[in-house]
Order: sequence, then structure tokens, then C-alpha cells
Amino acid sequence: MSQIAQQENAGSLPAGVAQRPDGVYLDVRLLAPELSAAVDALFRSGYVLRGLDYPVLARVLYGVGPELAPNPELLVRVGERLEPFPTGRKSLYRNVKIRDGEAEYFFEPIYLPAEELPDGTLLPERLAQLDFDEFVADMWLKNVRFGIQVAAVRAALAAPKGERVAAALDLEPTPAQDARVVEVASELHRSDAPRQRADGTVDLTSFQNRFPQIKQGMRLLQKLPGVPGEPGRNIAGQPLVALAPNDVDLGRLAGEGTIIAREPDGEFLVAAREGFLNVDPKSGQVALSDKIISREGVSGRTTGNLELMGAFEEFGDVQELRDVNGSDITVHGDVFGNINSSGGTIVLGRNLVGGRAINAKGDIRIEGVASGATIQTASGTVTITGRAESCVISAPKVVIAEASNCEIFADEVSMELAIGCAVAGRSVLVESAGPRKSSEMFVYVVVKDVAGHDAELETLQKQVAVHEVEIAAWRAEHDRLNALAEVRSYLTLAEKLRKGEIHLTPAQVPHLKKVAGAVAPHIKAIGQLLQSIKVGEEAIAGARARRDELEALKRDAASRSSVRISMVDGEVLVRTLPLGEAVAANFMGQPKDYKAMLRGPRLDSLPIFAGSSGGVNWHGAALAEASVA
Repeated sequence: MSQIAQQENAGSLPAGVAQRPDGVYLDVRLLAPELSAAVDALFRSGYVLRGLDYPVLARVLYGVGPELAPNPELLVRVGERLEPFPTGRKSLYRNVKIRDGEAEYFFEPIYLPAEELPDGTLLPERLAQLDFDEFVADMWLKNVRFGIQVAAVRAALAAPKGERVAAALDLEPTPAQDARVVEVASELHRSDAPRQRADGTVDLTSFQNRFPQIKQGMRLLQKLPGVPGEPGRNIAGQPLVALAPNDVDLGRLAGEGTIIAREPDGEFLVAAREGFLNVDPKSGQVALSDKIISREGVSGRTTGNLELMGAFEEFGDVQELRDVNGSDITVHGDVFGNINSSGGTIVLGRNLVGGRAINAKGDIRIEGVASGATIQTASGTVTITGRAESCVISAPKVVIAEASNCEIFADEVSMELAIGCAVAGRSVLVESAGPRKSSEMFVYVVVKDVAGHDAELETLQKQVAVHEVEIAAWRAEHDRLNALAEVRSYLTLAEKLRKGEIHLTPAQVPHLKKVAGAVAPHIKAIGQLLQSIKVGEEAIAGARARRDELEALKRDAASRSSVRISMVDGEVLVRTLPLGEAVAANFMGQPKDYKAMLRGPRLDSLPIFAGSSGGVNWHGAALAEASVA
């Protein structure tokens, strides 16, 4: 021990290693590679660290293991003392097998050979006891400098029989934490609680907030940067580099209506406008728009009934008895419920079965089959590119590829094939029409009900006749009064005085006044008669103008009505349907009313065609004639 101390004082120990009476210390002010070189120099110089604290040594050299207690001197005790490695014991430690990050050692009983001591004593062959401190020193020289499994090695050293032990293991790098995107807005989460009505009751058919609306400037998503893993060590003490974390491009998720904001507290996806959140299920792209996009369908399980403020696009089905209320509604799946739009366009990409499609103002387009449904729009066109069966359809304009057993009421109707339908329109165009089993084929041409016009024309004619009689009487009385001698003389004198042809003397003025007083009642009556004649003539002119207007309206109403059926295939009945303006323009009535109008008896219509073959081409301008091809 004193020899070691003398060597230390003489500077024989590597820099950074100090031996004191209470133990061996390493100077942690040096860098880890310098300390590792110092320990390497100790072991190569033939020393063994007795009382080695291996976990502390690993912490000082490699930064792995338990934290060290604070030390103001910056010296860390790693063992009790330094001793030379006994030469005779070095051969006791076998080779180690190093592969796949593991140092495998076969611990087996080792025997010391027989020997003779200097005093002549003979020592027989005997069992040797391996030492942990010597084992560490030997392994170091065999390039196993890290990861010794202390508990396993000590247990193997104490075991009575041999066994193979993983004496040292690589420390694998800890996995990196990849960059990720997290939600930062609670508004992204919908509320599926039942909706509360204004009166405090709960509507179990609707959800509280199925499609939250996002405000401008709201942070939606945040990118959390990746965290590299801790590096590892192999058994040679060399660092194993940790894998770098995978990055994520937040911009890839930025869709319409969103922007990327890089702020001091992080990188965020922010709403650039107010709107509804739409997330693409394939790409994960987040977008904001005026349109609500749903992909789960409308049902009691997913959405309940919907009351929407904006446009809506649904990729799933609408369940039976479910209501979707909004504007500009598109459904790509089948619809069994009710679609009610306050405007825009209703587009049904597949079938409408047993439900309703009602649009207060706008078009309705159905690209599949409509069956047992009600389809109505007050202002727009109903287009069914597939087939309509047993439907009630009313709209200003209806375009259908094929209709069967339907009631259709419109201003303009265009169909390729109509079977067993009751159709009414001001302008009806059908390529082929015929009955369907027990359902007859009716076509009604809506003509303006002119009965009111005829009554008004008759009244006007009577009024004109009365005015003419009155005017004749007024003119006769006017002529009689003008023919009186005193009146004629006074009017002639007054006219000459007005023109200045004669002048009265002062003596003649009283006489003129006397004459004027005598004829004054006649003059007043003449003026009243002239006024009555003027009023009567104006009344006659107004009545004649109204007559011309009514006759023009009748001609226009007749000329706008028409029907053409290119091919009649089976019994078809075509008749007129006189309707008033209000009734003819009402396309939002009850379905039962249209059925009653088109299927029930009508006594006010005129026959146009009845037959089972040929065709029909009729215009209202010739109400008395039907052209049969």
C-alpha cells in the first residue's frame, strides 16, 4: 500500500487517478475519454481495483447508471485500493466469446496446479476461487469494458458448478420519439348528447352539436417535435448512436381554409376562416368550408336528426325516419329518410326510397331510383336520371328518364318513358306512354281557367251598352237646350263679346245681366251634360281596353299549352285541365291533393285524345282540334 502511495506521489498513476487512504478516486473534471484512457492505463499496467464499485465506474466513464452524489471536490470514489494482478492468477480467466452484442463466458471450476513452496512444502492441486475485481480487469483487457452484468457474474462466481453466462451486454439506444400531431382545440370534438329544446325538454332524435363550427384564428392542431433517443453503448464501451426521430410535415395536413403558423410556443395548424371542419379519412387533410361533410351516414346511432345552417355533404346513407334540414344538400348514399332544403340544390347520388326530398327554392337531382317517395320544389327543376316508381313529384319543371305509377304535377314535363302515370303540365313531352297493369295512363294539359275572363268580358259588354244609352240621352238633352232661342241668342252674344267684335254701352250692361240670369240654369245643365258625356266615353274606352287585355290573355294562355306523345303504347287518355293561376303555380301542396286532382273524376276538362296507338301533338291555340299521328 505504501508502495502505491509512493508511486502516486512520484506521479506513476495516470492523470485523473488518485489513491487515498480511504479509496481510489477518479477526477471527474476530466472528459470521459480521458478518464477511460486512465483506467485503461491502470489495467494495462497490471493493476486490479480491489473493492470495485462497478456501477459508479460505469457512470463516471459512460454516463450510464445511478446518479452520483454531489461532490464539491469533483472526485468520485470507484474502489478501495489498487493492487497488482497476481501473475499466477491471470491464467485462471478464460477467453470470452463476443457476438451479437453479448459477451458470453463459461464459468467452470478451475484448479491450481500442484506446486512446491520455497520452504519445501508441497501443495497439491486445489480448487481456485475466481474474483470479481480480477474478472473485471481481465475482461477490460479483452475489450469487454462496459455492460458487465454484476449480479449474474457474482452469482456464477459463487456457483459450485459451471454454467454459461452473458457476462456483459450491449446497452441498446432508447427508441426515438417521432414528431407527432396533436389536437389542441376542444371544438374539434362533437357533442353527441341529446339536443335540448327551447322549452327545456330533450329531443332524443337529435344530437347537441354534431358538426362544430370553427372560428377564424382558432388553433386546431399542433406539431410536437421529435425527441431523439438516448445513445447506447456496446460492450467495448463505444457509443451506439440513437436513431433520429421521424419528422412530420404539418403542411401536408393543411387543407382549404387553414394555414400553418410558426409561433414562439410551437407550430400550429390554424383556421384561416370561419367554417365547418372536414377531415379527409385517407390523407388526414384538414379543411374548413361552408359545407359540412359527413362520412358516417345519418342515423339514430351516428347523427340523429340534423338542423344545419350551411351546405351539407353526406357520403353514407340516411336512415329511415331521419330528417336532414339545411340548404344545398348532397347525399352520396341511399336515402330512406327526409331531405328538407331551404335553398340551393339537393343532389342524391344513389336512391331515394320511401322518403322525401323537399326544396323550398332550388333544383333536385336524383341519380338513382326514386321509389315510394315525395319529391317537391317550389322553384327549380326535378331531374331523375334513373327510374321513378310510385312517387308524387311536383315542380315547375320535371325531367325523368323513366316513370311508373307516379303522380306528376309541373309546369313543364319531359319524360322518355311513362307507364301507368298521371301527369299534368302546361307543356308535356313524352317519348313513349302506356298503362301499367291496373294503373291507367292519364296526361292532363294544364290550361288557364278563362271562365273568369269570359264572365268579366260579359260584364264589360253590358257596362259599355249602358254607357252608350246614357251618353245618347245626355247628347239629346244637350242638343235640346242648345236649340232654345234665348240660350242660342245669349251664347252668340257672349261669343262676340269674347272675341271683341261688339262692345256694350253702359246702358246695355244691366240688360245683359238680366238675360244671363234668365238662361243661367240652362247653361249650367249644358255643362253638367258635357261632363257626364266625357265620363261615359272614358268608361267605355277603359272597358274596351280591358276587353282587349282579357282577350290577349286568353289567346296567350291557349298558345302556351301543349302536349306531345311520340308513341302511344296501350290505352292513353289526354285531356285539358283548367286551373287558376294560384293553383297552377302551387308545387308545394300535399301529396294526397295531387293524387286526388290527377286520379279523381274531372268534369271541367275537355278530351284531347283517347287511344291505344299512334301519337299526340296538340297545341292550345286550337282547342277544338287534336292532331293524331
